[in-house]
Amino acid sequence: MTKLKGTIFTTILLLAALFVSGCAEPQEEKITELDFGYQPSTHQIAFMTAQEKGWWVEDLASFGIETITDHEFPTGAPEMQAMLAGELDAAYVGAAPVISAISSGLDAKIVAGVQTQGSNLVLRPEFNYTGPEDLKGLKIATFPAGTIQDTLLRNWLRENGIDPDNDVEIVGMGPGDATTAISAGQVDAVFLPHPAPAIIESEGNGRSVVASGEMLPNHACCVLLVSGELIRDNPELVKQIVKTHIRATEYNKAHVDEAAAIFAGKTGLEVEKVEKSLAEWDGEWISDPNLIVDSTVEYTQVQYELGYIDQPLTKDDIFDLSFYEAVKE
Repeated sequence: MTKLKGTIFTTILLLAALFVSGCAEPQEEKITELDFGYQPSTHQIAFMTAQEKGWWVEDLASFGIETITDHEFPTGAPEMQAMLAGELDAAYVGAAPVISAISSGLDAKIVAGVQTQGSNLVLRPEFNYTGPEDLKGLKIATFPAGTIQDTLLRNWLRENGIDPDNDVEIVGMGPGDATTAISAGQVDAVFLPHPAPAIIESEGNGRSVVASGEMLPNHACCVLLVSGELIRDNPELVKQIVKTHIRATEYNKAHVDEAAAIFAGKTGLEVEKVEKSLAEWDGEWISDPNLIVDSTVEYTQVQYELGYIDQPLTKDDIFDLSFYEAVKE
């Protein structure tokens, strides 16, 4: 009987331990490396500044992070393909390709804003421009289908009575290929994020005729996207990622010349062209995701109408605002 009582008591203790374990807060998974995606655009200098100054590793060291590996992409489309494949933990990327990716099953949320506006429609010098009608019959290079630039351009053309499928020829290209194409006269115009418009103008191969903020005022452009796995398993780490992003954003806004130098050093561009881009663009670096919620949700309706996604998404499908709210000053 004594042995039976001991067995029962031991069983009760084990069950109690299992119950307590089940009720306890989940432990954050220990990781030592993070993979970030980004694009070589002045829109995303915050990532580059934090990387150049060592802030990512410095700020995340207390969470066990030893290495930040960056992966450069020409546009948001292949960047989101990489994230869908599980190759990225976080991404600096346009809001529109995020929508397409989430609609395709990507488990991730936007946790901070990065930048608004900041793209330009650039026309070759030999073409006159008085309004959207002048674009009929032209060949325009922009980022691939589902990206910010593609979505904005097609919607703006439609709103101005131009059929984007029949009245113009839109071809998807990365910024380098598109810049080369307009320089060689292979396309008549480009719609690209900065610094490409400033580079094309400075080389005498085109002139900006419409800024993206004229197409859609204060529109969302780049965002900070984090995988759902990282959000669930390491929420405190995600908070710090947002804090570091805010730190870099505010630093860049206060030190624009240094931000230009960091970008030039990272990309190999002449710093004068980067400075020209930042002086002329209509973009703004931000961190508050609340500033871009409405615009991003509006993109989902546009992408639905364009046939890019099966149904519009909601704010909750796309955003997790809790991290920014938790760390903002």
